[in-house]
Amino acid sequence: MGRISLGAARRLMAVAIFRIIIYFLLVAGLLCFAMYIGTGKQRWRFYATRIVKWTVVAGLGFFAVLLLERLAVIL
Repeated sequence: MGRISLGAARRLMAVAIFRIIIYFLLVAGLLCFAMYIGTGKQRWRFYATRIVKWTVVAGLGFFAVLLLERLAVIL
């Protein structure tokens, strides 16, 4: 088995941590939607849409950086 470099290990750890954060934020958005359905208060829907929207934006930004990093290594 080959060993991975320290830089690659850090990158894998960063991706894993980021994915966990994304999953927790998406779950928080779903819980806010559930609270909206249960209570009917618009406040919960507002929170849910904000959490989900910014989670998606952050995820797209993060993976764009990973893609650009890969392209920089190839070129």
